[in-house]
Amino acid sequence: MKVAIVHNNEQKSRRVTQQLLALLEQKQIEVSETDPELIISVGGDGTLLSAFHRFNHRLNDVKFLGVHTGHLGFYTDWRDYELEELVSSFLIEQEKSISYPLLDVTIKFCDDVPDRHFLALNESTIKRSNRTMAADVYIKDELFERFRGDGLSVSTPTGSTAYNKSVGGAVIHPSINAFQLAEIASLNNRVFRTLGSPMVIADSEWVSIDLREGSDYLITVDQLNIYQENVDSIHYRIADERIHFASYKHMHFWHRVKDAFISED
Repeated sequence: MKVAIVHNNEQKSRRVTQQLLALLEQKQIEVSETDPELIISVGGDGTLLSAFHRFNHRLNDVKFLGVHTGHLGFYTDWRDYELEELVSSFLIEQEKSISYPLLDVTIKFCDDVPDRHFLALNESTIKRSNRTMAADVYIKDELFERFRGDGLSVSTPTGSTAYNKSVGGAVIHPSINAFQLAEIASLNNRVFRTLGSPMVIADSEWVSIDLREGSDYLITVDQLNIYQENVDSIHYRIADERIHFASYKHMHFWHRVKDAFISED
């Protein structure tokens, strides 16, 4: 097995990374930054998102694994004090994995600028910098509503516990191959009307957001901020690709949700 390590710059994460490298060398497990089979993230969920975007061109060839150096995260099954158990498990169960759906994001422009394409593990949002955002929302190329408000959030099931939850979206189990569209502070009155509720979109459908005016839009894809002028539309669907997590030890999704939002210990 070839392993790559991605870590944040926190002192604890750097120390844990050095301990992990020593254990890998002791077990004669090769470290490779070019063609790894397993990507180990050391840090938090943000670090794993960075690892995903660094290696998302090799999703069919790699698995991901998270070591958390703070509080338990949604993408991290291992803690910093479990490194010896973690490395030993590489030699016992190398094939077990679990996969999650990803979001396919395509940004189209008004002029001859080529489309930009991204994959999101968590979510994508569209906002306007300092004015009300106006957009037509299409589902399977059919106009559904004309949106006015602060913005729109589109999330994967695993991303449903992130920003989506804070704007009133539902928490979706990652075994459901779907994505979610949630409004951010929509305007609803006698003149402007939207559904006003989050929508879960099936993997056989797609959503197009046609921006009606202005060039001051901010589009996010996970932790990436994309400032682009002359954006015509953004298209969302469930990606053909999936992310695979090595499940040597896997915490159930609802356990993660309870630990993050309900448990007090």
